[in-house]
Amino acid sequence: MTPDTVIELGRQALIVTILLGAPLLISALIAGVLIGVFQAATQIQDMTLSFIPKLIVLIIALGLTAHWMLGLLVDYTRNLFQMIPGLGN
Repeated sequence: MTPDTVIELGRQALIVTILLGAPLLISALIAGVLIGVFQAATQIQDMTLSFIPKLIVLIIALGLTAHWMLGLLVDYTRNLFQMIPGLGN
């Protein structure tokens, strides 16, 4: 296995990790900003107010993107397994 192969595998792993985390992180960020604006506008400073809506948004985002995320992970794993015979050179 050459250093170029290791670097390419690491690069692919990072890209897959970013793609898997992005939908949940972006939805949590948007929900947090909207809740923060609402709290600033109404001057409600309850810390627990932001937890439940963010949790609901994350569950919805996971429900909408789970099929795509699983497909991405299966494709990545399949590609890794197909590369195994060529790595022994």
